Amino acid sequence: MGFSTLNESKLHNSLKILYQEIYEGQTEVEQDGHIYDIVSKNGNVIEIQTKNLAKLLTKILDTIEKGHNVKLVHPVPVITRIELQDENGKIISNRKSPKKGSIYGIFRELTGIYPLITNPHFSLEVLEIEMTEERTRTTEPVQSKNGRRRFRRNWIKTGKRLDSIINTTRFSKPEDYLKLLPPLPQPFCAKDLKAALDKNPDIPKHTADAHLIVWVLSHAGLIEQVEMNARSKFYMVVSTLRPGSGTAGSTTVGP
Repeated sequence: MGFSTLNESKLHNSLKILYQEIYEGQTEVEQDGHIYDIVSKNGNVIEIQTKNLAKLLTKILDTIEKGHNVKLVHPVPVITRIELQDENGKIISNRKSPKKGSIYGIFRELTGIYPLITNPHFSLEVLEIEMTEERTRTTEPVQSKNGRRRFRRNWIKTGKRLDSIINTTRFSKPEDYLKLLPPLPQPFCAKDLKAALDKNPDIPKHTADAHLIVWVLSHAGLIEQVEMNARSKFYMVVSTLRPGSGTAGSTTVGP
């Protein structure tokens, strides 16, 4: 089984080096039929994934089944700079992208790994980062590497690099995910959630999809449908996770 470091982005590699140092682990460890980014000195597995978390679901479930705890590290760019170079590597321009991200963008990724949310042997670490997207100018308009451009452009993405880590949020138990919910009426519907999120000027609207958040939390078993009318489904936090239920570590819904 071969190693895949040649396919890693600068962003991925920077985070792997950082976490290897923090946890005093070994990198690119071949074990139990898998290659892990990092295995810490106490035997826990750390995986770095910049996108498409769903691709790791089977691997993580198998790793947990074999007796290991797994930490999944996922960076979310909240500030992005665009650096354009010519074909010789000379920087032509460097500008700040108007598009901003937020931690709420994680819910789109969680649709692919929601079965892990309540697993006590799994934790998710979300890094809100500032990064630079590297582009190279081309002599003629070209298609992107993934073939998803509607129109060809005269540049191509060549890499991403980490500039700084702005904030780190750890999710190690179900209540941690519920902390992302703003104060809500009980019960609440997706419309209530959208209205509450829209009131926060620090959350870019395109990053917080209320229906997606409800979908993830309900499929993970953190909220349950309690009512339904002609237009909306209404939910409440699962009783064992509500404040005062006696569950260890339970937290109030809201910041």
